[in-house]
Amino acid sequence: MGTVPIPRTKNDDVIQGKSLLNDHILVQDLSGIHLAEVSLKPHFGPYYGVKGTNSIYNPRVDTKFQISMSHLWVQNGPIESTNKISLGWHVIPQLYGDYGTHYFTSWTSDNYKKTGCYNIECAGFVQTSKELYPGIRLGNLSVYGGPTYAASLSISQDKVTKNWWISIENKFIGYFPAKLFSNMSSADEVGWGGRTRTHPGTHSPQMGSGYFPDNNVSHACFFKQISIQHSSRKSHGPKSYETHSFSDNPNCYDVRYYGDTGPYYGYTLLFGGPDGNCGT
Repeated sequence: MGTVPIPRTKNDDVIQGKSLLNDHILVQDLSGIHLAEVSLKPHFGPYYGVKGTNSIYNPRVDTKFQISMSHLWVQNGPIESTNKISLGWHVIPQLYGDYGTHYFTSWTSDNYKKTGCYNIECAGFVQTSKELYPGIRLGNLSVYGGPTYAASLSISQDKVTKNWWISIENKFIGYFPAKLFSNMSSADEVGWGGRTRTHPGTHSPQMGSGYFPDNNVSHACFFKQISIQHSSRKSHGPKSYETHSFSDNPNCYDVRYYGDTGPYYGYTLLFGGPDGNCGT
């Protein structure tokens, strides 16, 4: 009988994982955090799944306290008690002890005040895959102009159990039990894009490929073949009027949503930007 691979977790990793929650990159209103994202407006929900194929890069971060990430997510609830699941890749030297790119998941049921963590740094995520796991370091990384490496990512809710399943490279790797959450019978927001974090007063790291979107999928980081699920659980691409594109500092990072671009890339967005003085 096979076993599920569980990455070894040192005490220092757990401490670092918990300390990162105190200024979690997914809490938008904290200083030093910047984002370039596309989200779907709540009144077009509720949502039961989100998917996209994401190009994988290794953006430069200059210190172990900086973070750069690409993710898709589902969430629900008011800001003070947000329930959220995020999936993607990131560079967090403080968490892993290296400057590599790693797959990750994260969750919270109270906007990261007391609950939630990355990967398996706390109880929550139930791993089922024997091959892939959150936290694994990635070897094939895209470069500007090509070659480009990408992975299909998805978060979807089981119609019966209400558990939220995580899929990477078209393989279900595990799930977040419904009992973790106080308000996630469905999601009122889903989205795709990138975020960075740095200490206030210091330059922000690169996001995505380190380049702004310029309509070329081999230049900026992309999500292609993006789709959502409503109550029917049938996947379909979001129309432009359903989306909201936002960058808190377009001089540093940008995001562009192109809608349906054809059969190969489907519904597509590009995002990212260079490092720089991005403000608080």
